Amino acid sequence: MMSQPGSEANFRYGHNGHSGMVLSDQVRTFNWLLEAFASNTAGVVEAIAVSSDGLLMARSAAAKRANADRLAAVISGITSLAGGASGWYSLGPLNKVIVDLASGYMLITAISAGSVLGVIANRSANLGNVAYEMTLFAGRAGAALTPQLIAELRNSVPQ
Repeated sequence: MMSQPGSEANFRYGHNGHSGMVLSDQVRTFNWLLEAFASNTAGVVEAIAVSSDGLLMARSAAAKRANADRLAAVISGITSLAGGASGWYSLGPLNKVIVDLASGYMLITAISAGSVLGVIANRSANLGNVAYEMTLFAGRAGAALTPQLIAELRNSVPQ
């Protein structure tokens, strides 16, 4: 079971990135929500949050920094392509993108203000359940995303 956002365990896994860096309650809560989603949703291997400019904002504990940065670039590119197609065909804003791969899935959903949640899931994942949990995460975390919080999140991702 996940500890609460303000707990010692959350601070340890709160992705502060710098020894002694004090994180705001909003950053700790966002990171806690992301970790809770990743660790409590069956089939999810790792999850990241990406800002509208394509930069990594947060990552689950399972995601290594180098892989998370590469995944953020891929997620950003796919989000941009989906946005282009949406514009050409008047399809509206991004809801979800699902990439079906031989050994798993990559899923993307909008959080807010152009920020997205990127998820890697294994083949055993129930896509309906993962998509539902992604939507719940976006609803909980998206309302709190401000430009200031996005900047703080990007600066707090550990190396």
